[in-house]
Amino acid sequence: MSLTAYIIVGAALFMIGLVGVLIRRNFIIILMSIELMLNAANLNLVAFSHYLHDLAGQMTALFVIAIAAGEAAVGLAIIIVVFRGKVATNVDQINLLKW
Repeated sequence: MSLTAYIIVGAALFMIGLVGVLIRRNFIIILMSIELMLNAANLNLVAFSHYLHDLAGQMTALFVIAIAAGEAAVGLAIIIVVFRGKVATNVDQINLLKW
């Protein structure tokens, strides 16, 4: 496959994730959309790394995957804490940080 095909798929995945973050109000869907955007960036990093015969993009993708795993763990912990306090997954209804 050509580099252009990977870039198009990565851009499409990123746009789907961006639309999911901007439109949806469910906290779980927003986290999944952020993960989709990170995976689109990883796809482009690995594609460019393969195209340029350089391992820097693949190593950066591994770091992004590790950061995404930490983000998912922290996000799920926040969701569990919010669900224990009240049952609301809508981001607009969660106002725990307000005075």
